[in-house]
Amino acid sequence: MASVMPEAKPPAAPALFTPAERDYIRRELDMFFSTLPSVADGFQLKTWRGGPQAGQPKVPQAAAGLLERNLMRLDDTARLPRLVFTDVGLAALRTMMADKRLANPVKFAHVRQELGIDPLPAGGPG
Repeated sequence: MASVMPEAKPPAAPALFTPAERDYIRRELDMFFSTLPSVADGFQLKTWRGGPQAGQPKVPQAAAGLLERNLMRLDDTARLPRLVFTDVGLAALRTMMADKRLANPVKFAHVRQELGIDPLPAGGPG
């Protein structure tokens, strides 16, 4: 009887975002009132104003999954709480932004440049 060798596992792929998480990320990184947001700044959260959760951050449902899977972390050291990508989350974001089907390379050129996917324009930033 021949012994069966266990198959070697391929290297772990970067964590992938769900469709709802991708939509949330695209909305947060899209232009807002002629301002291009930065990945490094994170995603600003609102806080509860009253009730038993007063002062606590309001975490959108799509963002809750990112927190649970350690793709983002909550930074509440500033006046307004923010969600910031972890190292694993940044790797997944690079994968998402590099795929033209998941993120329009023209619309998100600022993010692609920040992540090092595309080179900065010849004139440099600003």
